[in-house]
Amino acid sequence: MNTATQISTAMNLVDRARKEIGRRVVGQRELVDGLLIGLIASGHVLVEGVPGLAKTLAVRTMADVFSAMFKRVQFTPDLLPADLTGTMIYRQQTGEFVPRKGPIFTNVVLADEINRAPAKVQSALLEAMSENQVTIGEQSYQLPKPFFVMATQNPIEQEGTYRLPEAQLDRFLIKIKVDYPSPVEELAVLERMVDKPEIALQEVLSSEDVRQIQGAMESIKAEEGIRRYIVSLVAVSRIRDRRKFPFTRYIEYGASPRATLAIYRCAKVQALFEGREFVLPEDVKAVAPSALRHRIVLSYEAEAEQMNSDAVIAGLLAAVPVP
Repeated sequence: MNTATQISTAMNLVDRARKEIGRRVVGQRELVDGLLIGLIASGHVLVEGVPGLAKTLAVRTMADVFSAMFKRVQFTPDLLPADLTGTMIYRQQTGEFVPRKGPIFTNVVLADEINRAPAKVQSALLEAMSENQVTIGEQSYQLPKPFFVMATQNPIEQEGTYRLPEAQLDRFLIKIKVDYPSPVEELAVLERMVDKPEIALQEVLSSEDVRQIQGAMESIKAEEGIRRYIVSLVAVSRIRDRRKFPFTRYIEYGASPRATLAIYRCAKVQALFEGREFVLPEDVKAVAPSALRHRIVLSYEAEAEQMNSDAVIAGLLAAVPVP
C-alpha cells in the first residue's frame, strides 16, 4: 500500500470516529481533534476547562468509539496509590502474596479531576505514563498496549487540589483548553438533551484501525527545514535575550526536548488530518500552542501583567522565521 492510499484510508477512519463522537458531543472540534491526536501520536492528553463543558463526556465518548478496555478513576484527596495501581494481597489457600492489579491496567484511563490527587498518587501515575509500567510491591508489571491517559482538571477551584508538578505535566503530549460553546452550539446541546438524553455509540475504531492510522502518520514526511523550524521554536523559549526577543521576559523556564518531539509528532498528525503526505509550517503552528502551553513556566512579570502562556507562545511563533 503506497503512502497516498495509507493516508486516504486513515482519513476515512478518522472521519468515521469524528462523526460518531459528534453524535454525542456538540461542537468542541479542537477538543475532539486533540483527543484523536493523542491517540494517534501515542501520547497522553490533559484537558482543562471550567465545569460543565463536556470534558469528561468527550473523553468517555472517545473511549466508547474505540474498542479497547476503558477505566475511569475519580481523583480525590483521599485517593491512595494502591487505589490506582493495585496492591499485594495474601492468599490464604497458598500462603502467598499475589498482586491485585488496579484500574490503571487498561488501554484507556480517564483520570477525572487529576489535580485533586495527592503527590503520592501523582507519582504512581507518572511512572505509568513515562515508562508504561507499574510497580506493585517489589515487582514491575507492564501495562497493556496501547496505553492512553486522558486527564481532566478544573482551573478555577483551588480548595482540595494539588498542583501538578512540571515533571508530570511534561509527560502529557498536549494540553487542551476547553472554552464555552457558542449560543448556537449551546442551543443544539439543549435540544439534543431534551430529545435524546442517552445516545448509544458504535465502536468504530479497533486497535488494528488505530495501528493503521499510526502507520499512515509515520509515513508522512517532515523535511529538514521543518525539523529545524520546530527545534528553533523550542530553543527560542529558553533564550534570555530581552532585546532580540522581548517576550522572553515572561518565561521563567523554557520547554524541554520533549516539546520538540511532541510538536513533531503532532504536526505529522495534523498533516494527516489535512490529507497531505508532508508537513507544512502551518501544521507546526497549529499544534504548537497545545504542545507548549503546559511546558513553559511563566515568570513573575507575566503574572503581574496578566499574560497567559498562549499569548507568550503567539509571540514565540511570530519571532521565529518560517522556512
